[in-house]
Amino acid sequence: MIAYFDPIGGASGDMILAALLDAGVPRERLVTELGKLSVPGWELELGHAERAGIRCSTVHVKLEAAAQPHRHLRHIEEILAGSGLAGSVRERALGVFRRLASAEARVHGTTVEKVHFHEVGAVDAIVDVVGAVIGLDLLGVEEVRFGRLPLGRGFVEAAHGRIPLPAPATVALLMDLPVEMVVTEGETVTPTGAAILSTLGRCEPLPAGAVLRAAGHGAGTRQFADRPNLLRLLLADAPSAARPGEVAVLSATVDDMSPEHLPFLAERLFDGGALDVYFTAVTMKKSRPGVEVTAIVPPALESALSVELLRHSTTLGVRRRTEARLELEREVITVETAFGPVRVKRARVPAGPGDARDRFAPEYEDCATLARRHGRPLAEVYEAALAAASGGSSAPPLTRPPSGGPGGSPGDASPPASR
Repeated sequence: MIAYFDPIGGASGDMILAALLDAGVPRERLVTELGKLSVPGWELELGHAERAGIRCSTVHVKLEAAAQPHRHLRHIEEILAGSGLAGSVRERALGVFRRLASAEARVHGTTVEKVHFHEVGAVDAIVDVVGAVIGLDLLGVEEVRFGRLPLGRGFVEAAHGRIPLPAPATVALLMDLPVEMVVTEGETVTPTGAAILSTLGRCEPLPAGAVLRAAGHGAGTRQFADRPNLLRLLLADAPSAARPGEVAVLSATVDDMSPEHLPFLAERLFDGGALDVYFTAVTMKKSRPGVEVTAIVPPALESALSVELLRHSTTLGVRRRTEARLELEREVITVETAFGPVRVKRARVPAGPGDARDRFAPEYEDCATLARRHGRPLAEVYEAALAAASGGSSAPPLTRPPSGGPGGSPGDASPPASR
């Protein structure tokens, strides 16, 4: 599933979250997931507004009277680490805040560690960022794209006083991206909106032949004279069962790292959104045995996961390249078995001209959890999930039943059951 954000009136954190809700994110599930954040003093108000005759959703984070504290990046890290959110959600949300911190540091001439987030560190921005990541996860979005962002002019009151528009942090976040300077008076793109889109997606149109599946509209709070202040979200399937795409390939070689530490490195990369991680035995200089670490990652996460590879290994450098990839159209469904619910990956495989068939792969972690709970062989649970998914058809599995070991199939992102 591709999410395309069309910034007709601009983009902000609340507009992104509202558009996701309008496109079909289950409200109760979103509120439940956001409730896992250990941040008190807020309530989510959901409503509707009209912009140019179009019914849009609205989101407002209602705060208690007590002032919210200014936060540093480490405070955001602690909030996310202490939540019960899925690892992939935590890492992607943290990636947005790290990008925000980097932009603020450049603007104020300081370091990431010393940046006070002010507005973007307040609880409403935390809810917007984390809620957007949760919403994309609940919708099963695998790729985020957005249109050219319109930048309005004027001034806005901020923690540092009256600042020109577009806000300096917004400008820093949108470096190297195509933008459009418009005559609109007012803030059209906020730092939070710019951070979410530039971190999680890329500025590209929907691919030709993409099949639209849903649409949503999120309303901004201001009324503009020259354009409706709304953000449109289009959800679409890729144009064919076998779809072209790109991935970033990160690699590094190490000869001084304990093999016991390699599984943890892989875990950190997977939690950060890597599609696949593998190790290859190599011979390095002076004939020393070593290991080449390779991570296949979405292009939007290339920089963030390069940092993770540097942080959690002994390498001094990471090689990066972009490769073309042909991939099958796929989605994650949840099936009911006698042992409990199991998530299953379903892929559409071209079987011949104008024809396609489904293949299925039950999620290892779900099957293993149920096998332990009921004291049954893993293969038995796996086969039950496969039968439920295929409806008794002869469709082959994507993989053979797993014989054990941690992790699921490469690239599993642990999507929620509501997908």
